[in-house]
Amino acid sequence: MEPLYVGDALLIVDVQNDFLPGGALGVKGGDEIVPVLRGYIDRFRSRGLPIFLSRDWHPPNHCSFREQGGPWPIHCVAGSAGALPPPSFPIPETATIVQKATLPDKEAYSAFQDTSLHEHLQAANIGRLFIGGLATDYCVLSTVKDARVLGYHVCLLTDAIKAVNAAWEDGRKAEEAMIRLGAIPTRLEYCI
Repeated sequence: MEPLYVGDALLIVDVQNDFLPGGALGVKGGDEIVPVLRGYIDRFRSRGLPIFLSRDWHPPNHCSFREQGGPWPIHCVAGSAGALPPPSFPIPETATIVQKATLPDKEAYSAFQDTSLHEHLQAANIGRLFIGGLATDYCVLSTVKDARVLGYHVCLLTDAIKAVNAAWEDGRKAEEAMIRLGAIPTRLEYCI
């Protein structure tokens, strides 16, 4: 069981239309985590605990796009429908949104990279992060790595992540790597 306390925060990584099935870079089964994440949001809101969301917010000429020599199709262009959350995932008014990978010539998988997330968390006296979202083997993994380097305790929401799995079992390997780094695997029913 992972009781929730003051000093805990929920961090949801990149739940955006382009990363859901049918999107430009859709993660298979990515839509399945949306109701689970809504459950986490309800749990944190009911306890008055802060919620943070990251999102890719790319310029149209971002270096990660194939047209610019990168590995990915065009996705999550700032202000586009693909960069927004799905209608089934309303963002709480009190949530803090952090936009990442906003510079044309710099990739950023981690929600901490070149963002104000760490400063927001410090200002809120956050010591433990409950992290879920998309995708396990890229942005969630990078975010958890940075969170651990910065000294946060991390609970990995294993029921609220999905992997790209560009290579076989990338998601499983990423989960194992995060746990080796000290992330505690947890699920919604265990957060009380």
